[in-house]
Amino acid sequence: MPELPEVETIRRDLEKYVIGASFQNVKFIDFKNVAPGAAFLAKFLPGKKVTAVRRRGKLLILDFKDTDRYLLLHLKMTGQLIFIAGDKKIAGGHSLSNNSLAAAVGGDLPNKFTRAFFDFDNGGRLFFNDLRKFGYIKLVDKKSLEKILADNYGPEPLDKALDYTYLQAIFKHREAPVKAVILNQKLIAGLGNIYADESLFMAGIRPNRSAKSLKKTEIEKLREAMGNIIKKAIKARGTTFRNFVDGQGQKGNFMAQLKVYQRHGQACPLCGRPLQKIKVAGRGTHYCQYCQK
Repeated sequence: MPELPEVETIRRDLEKYVIGASFQNVKFIDFKNVAPGAAFLAKFLPGKKVTAVRRRGKLLILDFKDTDRYLLLHLKMTGQLIFIAGDKKIAGGHSLSNNSLAAAVGGDLPNKFTRAFFDFDNGGRLFFNDLRKFGYIKLVDKKSLEKILADNYGPEPLDKALDYTYLQAIFKHREAPVKAVILNQKLIAGLGNIYADESLFMAGIRPNRSAKSLKKTEIEKLREAMGNIIKKAIKARGTTFRNFVDGQGQKGNFMAQLKVYQRHGQACPLCGRPLQKIKVAGRGTHYCQYCQK
């Protein structure tokens, strides 16, 4: 699943092409995760001009001119966004191949994975592809958007609101493993499995430690680590394993900077002893049993 740095990379690339452009035509193909419905969106969107492409956690938000409605796009596990205008092609999200941009977006478009596409008056076409159909497209008003964000997204690792006081408050009564807590999008938005493991390693904290057991100095280290890891990953345009390509159809290159994630059995970069893999909150988790306490 694309995490905060990957979705932010897509957002930055996509806004270069769609801000100032207006929808002309909308088509949905074999896709049920559309609200308030495909027919309504096909009628509402044409003529609407995009004024901003925003993000909250892993959620993309398109703003329109002269309306308080917002289009929400969530890629979930296997979603892609592909924008094509003449010889310009950008693709972000789950990739179907590591070989080329054309293969990464599933070949000719639209294809069997295309769930929707949007034509713009600048000649561009935005495709929403999703292999497993977990992603969604929603049109909401301002009040609904505010409720969605308030109910489902906590502060992000780079937000000032994610300070010691906030973290201490969400940790102090929770017996759950600290990794499970920082993966909870309602508490901390945008942090996923990769960056949770990396942050906990940088902070020297075992992922299966009870959240309430963390001391003040450890909470401070974790807060700083989460911010540093996310900042570096955004700069590197995300992380690639089998699936992610960024908004230029390129692989994210933060993988070269990973210290523990998917490196179990390899030497810890700090102590040289083998890294471990366990399950925490149902997720494969990588850590050093000697450097993380």
